[in-house]
Amino acid sequence: MDFLDFLRAILALAVTLGLIGLAAWAVRKYAPDLMARLQAVRPGERRLKVVESLVLDPTRRLLLVRVDEEERLILLGEGRELVEPRRRPAKPAPKAVQQ
Repeated sequence: MDFLDFLRAILALAVTLGLIGLAAWAVRKYAPDLMARLQAVRPGERRLKVVESLVLDPTRRLLLVRVDEEERLILLGEGRELVEPRRRPAKPAPKAVQQ
């Protein structure tokens, strides 16, 4: 194998990898729903959903996440996460019996 054969093999590899990268970029840009459909998870099976996201500053983001019909507030940023503590529902006050 001489130098030209080696160079031809390297160029063929570079062109092949470039075409794969170009195809991946095109699918991500022009058909993002195609990638979601190709995944094995069915839409009805997901338990976690990001309801809303709010950027507070360049390093922090506030997320409202729904897990099993319960919403949680999460603060992301600065290398740590802060999750809103769970609150127990308030018990209703007993009604006074009137006679």
